[in-house]
Amino acid sequence: MRTFTSTLLSSILCLSLLSCSKTRKPVEANALPEPPEQEEQVRTEPPRSKAPQPKERKVKKETRLRRNVQEKIALADEVERFAALPEASITPHKNGSLQFMEAAGANIGAVRPDLDHARVVHNTEEYNKIEDNTFLTVATNPLSTFSIDVDAASYANLRRFLNSSQMPYKDAVRIEEMVNYFSYDYKDPRGDHPFSVNTEISRAPWNTKHRLVHIGLQGKKLDYKDLKSSNLVFLVDASGSMQDQNKLPLLKKAFKLLLNNLADDDRVAIVAYAGAAGLVLPSTKAKRKTAILAALDKLQAGGSTAGGAGIQLAYKVAKENFMADGNNRVILATDGDFNVGVSSTSELVRTIEEKRSDGIYLTICGFGMGNYKDGRMESLSNAGNGNYFYIDSIVEAEKVFAKEMRATLFTIAKDVKIQIELNPAVVQAFRLIGYENRMLKSEDFNDDKKDAGELGAGHTVTALYEIIPVGVESEFIRSVDELKYQKQKATSRKATDEIMTVKLRYKRPTEDTSRLITHSLKNQSEKLASTSDNFRFSAAVAQFGMLLRDSEFKGESNYTDVLALAQKSKGDDENGYRAEFIQLVKKAALLSGDEVTKR
Repeated sequence: MRTFTSTLLSSILCLSLLSCSKTRKPVEANALPEPPEQEEQVRTEPPRSKAPQPKERKVKKETRLRRNVQEKIALADEVERFAALPEASITPHKNGSLQFMEAAGANIGAVRPDLDHARVVHNTEEYNKIEDNTFLTVATNPLSTFSIDVDAASYANLRRFLNSSQMPYKDAVRIEEMVNYFSYDYKDPRGDHPFSVNTEISRAPWNTKHRLVHIGLQGKKLDYKDLKSSNLVFLVDASGSMQDQNKLPLLKKAFKLLLNNLADDDRVAIVAYAGAAGLVLPSTKAKRKTAILAALDKLQAGGSTAGGAGIQLAYKVAKENFMADGNNRVILATDGDFNVGVSSTSELVRTIEEKRSDGIYLTICGFGMGNYKDGRMESLSNAGNGNYFYIDSIVEAEKVFAKEMRATLFTIAKDVKIQIELNPAVVQAFRLIGYENRMLKSEDFNDDKKDAGELGAGHTVTALYEIIPVGVESEFIRSVDELKYQKQKATSRKATDEIMTVKLRYKRPTEDTSRLITHSLKNQSEKLASTSDNFRFSAAVAQFGMLLRDSEFKGESNYTDVLALAQKSKGDDENGYRAEFIQLVKKAALLSGDEVTKR
């Protein structure tokens, strides 16, 4: 390969010298004379009717020669630059030209995981802009309504940044996904409802004048003795952008982990898309692992990305093999970089929304870096009764596909909404931490046609409200003029022992009518040190997210406090996820230049 490169380089230089020798006035390659002033005039003037004079022909010829020599020298420099790459990264095409491919493990325009201080070059990653939820006064905004969110992609993605010695983009940080990446020790549900409601109140660690309300849902655990069969369609992005080791090769390993955890009667189909979409494997029983693995191993990255066509075909295959009493789901694995056919986010969302009514759920798994389209994939998962993960390593693949996917596949409640009514006699203002892209209108809570998030078996969902009590002066409270035609009704003394009422609506997976749960929260606050590990660890994660986002509401937050709070509330950490979080906090502190002191 070195011989090939050297030969090409020599040929280009010889050709340049040969061209120069044919002129009456040789031109040195490394010291090209400036073209005469009239050169631009000759090139830009309209054609003359009379034939060019000898002097004009000479100028044109010298100009073309200089341009050709410059192009050849630039190409020679490019060849020389790529000659420094490993041999495997320079491959001759059949037509004799060069294809400059990335070295193994590298990705142009992305973070190099094998380097400590890599820089992002030609980065085309996309993230939806996030504006932090602000404080709202209870007098004019007594209700807060939102959809639950069990996605965890943001945490895995920002971990990828920090492990590559880079601070994540602010809009890559979604605090609710950071908090919900971790499971919490909530009480199990009792009675007819598929989840329990758990609440706690204490002071906010980053602002001693404020209080923090912790709301946690615990889904009913999966009964492995009575599992329903699954109809799964693996929708695989096999386009050229998926060739890196952390994309299609990692994707294959991840799907193999899931396959090993499926029951024999589960069914798997594989749809792949590049320039076009195609059925790689028809729906096949999971016990035929050899056939499924063979089809998976044949997938190779190449071509453009017809993601819209792939989605259409995957849903068609899922519907053809629909299990009325089972779990029907499309699992899309991609970097989100669609560029052929239907490729706009809005059109793809409409496509997903049309399929939602068929009872087919969607799970999206993001892979790769550099051209990663986070905003698009989050929008698709929100539209498709689904969830969204980011797979940055084989360890995360094991967490998602081996340890948690069986429970994720089985939805126990859909369209889960939460509405909080705050007591104006106790609460002056409030804000929901995170969930910015999950906010709903007050009237959406009772509208059963309004889509919301799904809860899988055994999953937990956590939400945090920051409260400004009545009587506390705060820079975050923005006043409005008193209303002329509406007067606030006085709150009865009896109600002042409550700080809020938590209402939840959900539907069972096969039903279209929602059910209501109501939970009143007493105005009782514990000392921070006396709260549960659930409260303190979730508060540490939220505080870390505000630091990464440089939120205006971070108050007195610092990495030392986050670290101390997380270490004291690590609790039972069987899989080491919380210990890993603590290490990420230390890395972020080092990258930001903040000194962490022991407490």
